Amino acid sequence: MSLSFVLAGGGTAGHVNPLLSTALALRERGCAVRAVGTSEGLEADLVPEAGVELSTIVRVPLPRRPDMDMLRFPVRYRRAVAQATEILGKAGADAVIGFGGYASTPVYRAAKALGVPVVVHEQNAKPGLANRYGARFAEAVALTFDSTPLAARAGVTQTVGLPLRPAIADLARTRARGADAPRLRAAERFDLDPGLPTLLVTGGSLGALHLNDVLTSGLPAIRRAGVQILHLTGRGKDGAVRAALREAGGYGRYRVVDYLRGMEEAYAAADLVLCRSGAGTVAELCALGLPGFFVPLPIGNGEQERNAADVVAAGGAALVRDRDFDLTAFERDVLPLVGDAARLEAMAAASRGLGHVDAAERLADLAVRIGGEKG
Repeated sequence: MSLSFVLAGGGTAGHVNPLLSTALALRERGCAVRAVGTSEGLEADLVPEAGVELSTIVRVPLPRRPDMDMLRFPVRYRRAVAQATEILGKAGADAVIGFGGYASTPVYRAAKALGVPVVVHEQNAKPGLANRYGARFAEAVALTFDSTPLAARAGVTQTVGLPLRPAIADLARTRARGADAPRLRAAERFDLDPGLPTLLVTGGSLGALHLNDVLTSGLPAIRRAGVQILHLTGRGKDGAVRAALREAGGYGRYRVVDYLRGMEEAYAAADLVLCRSGAGTVAELCALGLPGFFVPLPIGNGEQERNAADVVAAGGAALVRDRDFDLTAFERDVLPLVGDAARLEAMAAASRGLGHVDAAERLADLAVRIGGEKG
């Protein structure tokens, strides 16, 4: 008999992509899958596009201060739990897999009331509120990072890694075999020299203006060092970088792209990645065995610096806090590293040692075991 799973999460691509990768791995095992999210998150578009059925519940963020939202919260939360209860019942769920975010807490609560086993996947080194709640009664907690302080109170806890998009996992397997084809294709795609060391600079789909500003101020030093750059500026943020290049007289080894849907193409070209340290980025670099130079996002609760802690401690990456990352740090720490083949090779090996290429499969196997034991 095939098992049925309800996967809860969303809000950002960082939550949706692992959910979809896990859903694909479950389908390959003959399981039925359905996702639960909200109509406001990215899951509203990304999940149906991937061919996974999506059920939505009301978005109920926990109020942070006494106001009208706090007064409305109990009624809205009960409504979300009721909607989640109906979804789990109709799906005949054998288990729930939650990835955090607004949709997960009501689903966890409904699963507990119905006696449906819960599997929690925590992608960040600092766990969120929803997953801390779910871990209280989860049958299993799956972690991306060994150092994450979250455990199932009465169930099993294990590090599986972050379920990767299939294209990233495929690239990781190809790189592990030492194949040159992806790098050659990427070099042709971006008009790069595949024989030169390449620095990939990215702030994600939205970009990182601070990284962009430091890079443009460092153009004279980049030219002197002869470093090859592939700079993903963020959607709509390429204008200032292109203008700075023109004002500096141009540089033939500097490529500017504002947004790239398939990050695996850029990764294939890179020897070192200068970037923020979201959980997805850190997990992808480790799986690919790519050295990272992290400049964590300075807002939030410090989770980005924690995400990078394990790989930095292992020697697979370097880190400079945002307030300390300036032209001096770029010239002193980043530019010499790009051309240091021996150090990059050692960093790549250390990074790869913490990677999990098969995280989606491992999480799916864990969920199937939990769901099968319930059945």
